Amino acid sequence: MTAAATNKPIALAVDDSLIIQQMVQRALDSDFKVLVADNAVEALSVIYHQPISALLLDITMPGIDGFELCRTVRSVPRFQKLPIMMLTSHRSAADRAEAKSAGASGYMTKPFDAQELRQALTRLLARAA
Repeated sequence: MTAAATNKPIALAVDDSLIIQQMVQRALDSDFKVLVADNAVEALSVIYHQPISALLLDITMPGIDGFELCRTVRSVPRFQKLPIMMLTSHRSAADRAEAKSAGASGYMTKPFDAQELRQALTRLLARAA
């Protein structure tokens, strides 16, 4: 691994779709080290053991959904400023409002444009700095 690669911020993408995980990895690979998890329990384990810079959450997942995971992460003092982007196929205003209420920093719908995702995540990181 190069020195530049070790300085990349770490983004954790939580989605139960392997295809979406791969799409996020490809989209963000140039600017981020991307970790993936396919459920909330796995995601919580990762964020407690890795220095995560940003979290991308799908809403619809087995067990604990993205809203609940977002609320759980926000309830931990050390993660209150962590940028959290909801990345989901849910397009309704009600879902956007619930995401904001749960503590999400941003919201993007799938299918997503790779460049837009990189730019949105970079903006969230700059705001959190």
